[in-house]
Amino acid sequence: MRDEDIHACVRILKREILRWKEPVVGVVAKASRDPFQILISTVLSLRTKDQTTAEASARLFRLATTPTAMLAIPRRAIERAIYPVGFYRVKARTLQEVCRDLLARFAGQVPDSLEDLLTLKGVGRKTANLVVTVGYNKAGICVDTHVHRICNRWGYVRTKTPETTEQALRTILPRKHWIVFNDLLVPFGQNCCKPISPLCSRCPIEVHCAKVGVTHHR
Repeated sequence: MRDEDIHACVRILKREILRWKEPVVGVVAKASRDPFQILISTVLSLRTKDQTTAEASARLFRLATTPTAMLAIPRRAIERAIYPVGFYRVKARTLQEVCRDLLARFAGQVPDSLEDLLTLKGVGRKTANLVVTVGYNKAGICVDTHVHRICNRWGYVRTKTPETTEQALRTILPRKHWIVFNDLLVPFGQNCCKPISPLCSRCPIEVHCAKVGVTHHR
């Protein structure tokens, strides 16, 4: 895939995503613009469907929207609020540990650097990059399973893991596309470029795609 192809894909997807449901983290960001709520919602979203995450986040934020307030809630109450997100008991414990760490080391503020965010309990590169880009509007590339799969399917990268995809994209993806890239590819991957049997006949950017690894499509 050439530079002109990636520019075309981004331009087309910016138009096409208006037809698709926005990922939950984007919804939270537009509602609050609060890095803390974005961080918490992203932790809850891991291995959980967007609708479940959205409902659990809303219930939890009715109880608390700051690290101090979150720590004042009994863990069982957090568990009840976020159920049935995946691993809800583990996540309730993680949320409390994150809040303690934020208060102890960052004066209760969510850090705006990737390096500091990665020191928090339960925060991996996907979550850290989402907080940096969505919460602080700073340059970063969030790579989840959709971004990893699609970039390899396009032939834009040849990588084995989301982590190596992120590093490759930091080298070749024009910086002006970094922040928006995840916002575009996640709904695209959920609605069109599916993991199994992608909808190539309906794909708005099919002409730019190398279809690497695609053995069956619709």
